[in-house]
Amino acid sequence: MLLQFLPASIIRLLTGFLLFSSLAAALIHAQAKNTQNPPACRVEAVDYKGWKAQELSNRWVQLLIVPQNGGRLMQVTFGGHAYLFVNPKFTGKYLPPSASTWFNYGGDKLWPLPEGNNDEQHWAGASDVLDDGPFTFRKTSEGQECEIELVGSADPQTGIQFSRTIRIDSDSPRIRFRATMTNATGHTIEWSMQSVSRFQRNINHNFWTFTRTNPSSSYLNRYHVRFGPAENPAASVRDDNVFSLHYVHMAAELWLDSTEGWLAVVDAATQYAMVERFRYEETRPYPGKASVIFWTNGPELKLNSDGEVALSGGEEEQPPYYLEAELNSPLCRLRPGGSCDMETEWFPTRAGSEFHGVTDAGILIRPLLATRTTDSRIKLSGSFGVFYSGRLVAHFYDPHGTPLGTMPVIDVSPTEPVSLETEVSPDPKTARISLHLEESSGVDRGPLQEVHVVVPENH
Repeated sequence: MLLQFLPASIIRLLTGFLLFSSLAAALIHAQAKNTQNPPACRVEAVDYKGWKAQELSNRWVQLLIVPQNGGRLMQVTFGGHAYLFVNPKFTGKYLPPSASTWFNYGGDKLWPLPEGNNDEQHWAGASDVLDDGPFTFRKTSEGQECEIELVGSADPQTGIQFSRTIRIDSDSPRIRFRATMTNATGHTIEWSMQSVSRFQRNINHNFWTFTRTNPSSSYLNRYHVRFGPAENPAASVRDDNVFSLHYVHMAAELWLDSTEGWLAVVDAATQYAMVERFRYEETRPYPGKASVIFWTNGPELKLNSDGEVALSGGEEEQPPYYLEAELNSPLCRLRPGGSCDMETEWFPTRAGSEFHGVTDAGILIRPLLATRTTDSRIKLSGSFGVFYSGRLVAHFYDPHGTPLGTMPVIDVSPTEPVSLETEVSPDPKTARISLHLEESSGVDRGPLQEVHVVVPENH
């Protein structure tokens, strides 16, 4: 071999060169592979409207978080649709907490309840450490799942310290939150946590929010008007027990003791919806008995000094257009150093001109109808917004509830409204159909709706 005639120094040099070339080739291959297969979800520092922000993203959703401004989730985008109100008056700004002023940046954040200035057991609001103080930011995972942690400072007035984790997976638009409230004092305190989400109303008059009312509600009319006119035509309880609130530009606050564990904000003009889910705890008291609160922002209806009804801008000369959806935790009685958690989930999806409820799998835009045809087939029709990508699978049952098999019906995606108009040929004994959402991975996310097969009278 030629190498045996070369000096040892030259051999060492060639060996090093070959080793370096191999490492460089491996590095280039790894970089190319990473470029072709980027992380399923990402956490990265970005500039958002002049703020130093952190972005969590996957192929479905993008979340913009501004830790310095009270740990706010400032924006959520899904399918190109931006959900949250961002106040242009304060875009890109940070203003230190001020006891005399409230800075309405917009977005989504945590507040304590009950509110008021009666005593130390009520939160006076305004701009304080909890609302506007800077939060520390930490990335806890990235790749198949992404999670970040936000931790605020202890508030000397309430004794509370807030922290929050926000998580997304790689394979769905679901957003998961865990809020933690800790007693930072040396004595016992009692508070509730509230997630406050400001949704922007685009230039349209078809903006709604919904939740299921409590049939055994403690409130007159199954909801309580905390602020604004008692007779508010924008609010109603429908025959299907769903509370419906149409956004109008007028200040109003409405409380509900809903036990179903969901609320939905629906922009029927753009056909986008956001569903917020929570766990209602029947055995624990809620502040003012309310688990869900809605606020419509706008001019306030008041009596002026002459005793005449007048509209005022309240704290803002020209109140911006947004609707606030608020979820409350039960009251937590905490010993020094003690803490409690509140877990919630958001599901962005598509909507329509109707709304008929929420399930684990999605929202009902137009209810499912199963009608037997003259040739013994069954026609399925309905419209839905789904929470996961996959397919709808029909489960068939006979009059006694015996399973008769399943059949794939249609592929679905959260970014597209599902319009179902098809016919199936199940077992002739089929009397009931349940329409399930099955993820691409095979996970059954539960039924969108279950109905009896309708037989036309002239059949």
